[in-house]
Amino acid sequence: MALADVEVPTADQCSFTVKTAERQLTVSFEGAWTIRTVGQVSRDLRKLKAKGLETARFDLAEIESLDTAGAWVIIRTAAELKAAGLSVEYHRASQTTETIMRTVSENHIECPPEPSRGNALVQVLEHLGHETYLFCKAGRDLLNFLGYTVIVLVRSILNPRRIRFVALVSQMEQTGFNALPIVGLISFLIGVVLAFQGADQLARFGAQIYTVNLVAVGILREMGILLTAIIVAGRSGSAFTAQIGMMKVNEEIDAMETIGLDPMDVLVMPRVIGLFLVMPLLTFYADVMGLLGGAIMAMATLDISLAQFTSQLLSVPRLNDFLVGMIKAPFFAIIISIVGCYEGLRVARSAESVGKQTTRSVVEAIFLVIVLDALFSVIFSIIGI
Repeated sequence: MALADVEVPTADQCSFTVKTAERQLTVSFEGAWTIRTVGQVSRDLRKLKAKGLETARFDLAEIESLDTAGAWVIIRTAAELKAAGLSVEYHRASQTTETIMRTVSENHIECPPEPSRGNALVQVLEHLGHETYLFCKAGRDLLNFLGYTVIVLVRSILNPRRIRFVALVSQMEQTGFNALPIVGLISFLIGVVLAFQGADQLARFGAQIYTVNLVAVGILREMGILLTAIIVAGRSGSAFTAQIGMMKVNEEIDAMETIGLDPMDVLVMPRVIGLFLVMPLLTFYADVMGLLGGAIMAMATLDISLAQFTSQLLSVPRLNDFLVGMIKAPFFAIIISIVGCYEGLRVARSAESVGKQTTRSVVEAIFLVIVLDALFSVIFSIIGI
């Protein structure tokens, strides 16, 4: 736009007139400056040039109506002219116009500048550092929750009346008895797979009979407890998070605290204790089903009778292998239940947060179970078990 006198008509009843004289820019605003009409005016005002001018005068006398959108456009135009070196003055504004302009100006918040992205290496390092910080923070918070849970557990043991036995039995049924079908099926199929793959490999050395040893060691030491823990983490751990999370969304936990009930006693302890009690039983059941699957596959592929399979299974003491898996069970139960309850209590008041924390609960529980299993393997190897 040239610095000549010009009138810019716009849609509906909104327009402005531009005049220049003696190094002064005069802008007269006319009509209804509202959110319905300032769209095109906003674009036209940005075409104003300030070259060679010293002052700007905004005449607001002809404004018929004004809302915050129109006031913001005028104020933004004034700010752009000030940035170009002009001094801006408002003239002949009505009391209403002046009030709206002052309110918008006082409550205007500048958007922060977009941060510099830097090069790709800096971005990768920044993202890595941020994720590392969040990981360490989450680990610290989870460790704090573990300590608090231990304190509440000791308090409950010292005062058994605090334990809610009805809720405890209900949790044992849900996490233990109701999980038997899926745990049994998966363990049985894993036994079948181990026996089939083991027999296929050992047949090259004429040592098919040692397929029984392979199945026994694999199931009793690792696969039985590890698969059980993963299944329980995906089934019961996610259920803990979802149940507690929905109670938090519905403000039921707030209601508990209002009437003097401790959510740790009511919600967390029955789940932790219940899973702690049933996890060894589920592990034993998984071991039995895994060995049964291996026996059936051995009989089908190696022509080994059940008596021969049992004899070979008992020929070498397997008590250590059995105890290794059973020792891991309570620790895995504590990890899964604490992670599930912790993430449930961290749910925000939205359904989206329930899904997010449930997914996070399963991932964290499985990750920690595998890490702990690796640590147990190293420890047992060092002490010769």
